[in-house]
Amino acid sequence: MGHETRDDAAVYQISATEAIVETVDFFTPVVDDPYWFGRIAAANAFSDIWAMGARPLFALNLVGFPVKALPVEILAEILRGGSEGAALAGAPVLGGHSIDDPEPKYGMAVTGLVHPDRILRNVGARPGDRLLLTKPLGSGILTTALKRGVASEAEVASVTETMAALNRAAGEVLAASGAVTALTDVTGFGLLGHAWEMAEGSGAVLRIEAARVPLLPGVRAHAERGVLPGGSLANLEWARPHARFGAGVDEVARKVLADAQTNGGLLAAVREDRAEAVGALLADRGVEAAWIGEVREAPEGPALVVE
Repeated sequence: MGHETRDDAAVYQISATEAIVETVDFFTPVVDDPYWFGRIAAANAFSDIWAMGARPLFALNLVGFPVKALPVEILAEILRGGSEGAALAGAPVLGGHSIDDPEPKYGMAVTGLVHPDRILRNVGARPGDRLLLTKPLGSGILTTALKRGVASEAEVASVTETMAALNRAAGEVLAASGAVTALTDVTGFGLLGHAWEMAEGSGAVLRIEAARVPLLPGVRAHAERGVLPGGSLANLEWARPHARFGAGVDEVARKVLADAQTNGGLLAAVREDRAEAVGALLADRGVEAAWIGEVREAPEGPALVVE
């Protein structure tokens, strides 16, 4: 698997029973605390492994740091956060590479393993499947509010916890269930962007019920005041030609649904006859998943329907 369907990671088969899954991700700080920046960046990098139905083996650090402008203790905290995040993911950090950079950057290259017959892709959703989302939306809006100094302490704590939360439990349940026909994680392209990738690649219509999509506290209020990252607005314009919005889905709601996420939840198409059982298994692992829509046939071509 390469980049043909804009999937979450590359996959290279090495035997009849094993395939290597490889992904890489890094970015500039999204929170002020260096430890939590490291935790979030690690969780984000590992997420793509679980989105492919794989298990992580190990990670390598990717570091850019202004060594003459910031104390090395800050870098140590970033790396501590990343190391602890990797440990929670069940994989060691075996090395990495660093450069002197005017702006801090951190992330990981992560290697995983999967049986070639059990790869989960962002395509393959079938009419009748139900759509599942495992995390609330709004991290892009809330981190923008943090940068502008208008986020409350409670909002900062909530978004930090959500971004740092691993998708491990959700990924393991979905991979083991045998009920998932398509899977991806919601990150930089927002829910609408990643849902469109699934719809287009599956040749289907994805119907999303906006009222069922969970949001982090304060997201709607900040969006109404225009606290929106530029990437989220670009996401909406990219998805808009492929989406049909109901009259009850106002422009603010559309912007929230397109909000660029950092380590967002997993978006899964689940067989309707197994949906209840999958929901129960996720709940047993502490995952508060939401059923946000369904997959329909596409006689006029793939599309998003948001009502």
